[in-house]
Amino acid sequence: MDKNPDLNFGKVLLKIARESINNRINNLAINKNLDEYQNEIKVQLQKNAAVFVTITINHQLRGCIGSLFGYRPLIDDLIDNAISAAFRDPRFPPLAKDEFNKIIIEVSLLTPPTQLNFNNRNDALAKLRPEIDGVILSEGNNRSTFLPQVWEQLPNPDVFIDHLLQKAGLPSGYWSEKIKLETYQVKKWSENSIDSSQK
Repeated sequence: MDKNPDLNFGKVLLKIARESINNRINNLAINKNLDEYQNEIKVQLQKNAAVFVTITINHQLRGCIGSLFGYRPLIDDLIDNAISAAFRDPRFPPLAKDEFNKIIIEVSLLTPPTQLNFNNRNDALAKLRPEIDGVILSEGNNRSTFLPQVWEQLPNPDVFIDHLLQKAGLPSGYWSEKIKLETYQVKKWSENSIDSSQK
């Protein structure tokens, strides 16, 4: 038995993400063969799940793409979002081959979102849990999300929501009765923390 099945699972997710980016950058076939993995991990990879893949270089964001809802097998969501974070994030140019060895990958596995019930903005802010909740904000066709990790940069709930509004294309300080908030939590694994856990 693995003493830390969560860590083992995280290592597999990070390995698949890195291999997928490497294969795409070198024009190799994407590998979806699960035979090398233990049965429990194989089962988890075949279940529908939602992940975000975040790429950084020297602690600076280099790409972040993900799914909010588990609508396809985890293996497919992971591979597609890893490749999208590296090559399709509209905020950045596609990852260059000479950048590949500099990247640090983080994979966040999301719980299903649940609706947050609130009476007004202040009530909503009081119900958010910094560093625990990822938040989806939506009004009509405007929608945005921040992973729980974003609380590290924006620890104040008021500022956090203002940035989320701006990301959704709405003005800072805006509020209306039509705004909907959903929260989710994540399990996350980073190549940084996995590496340090080996030392």
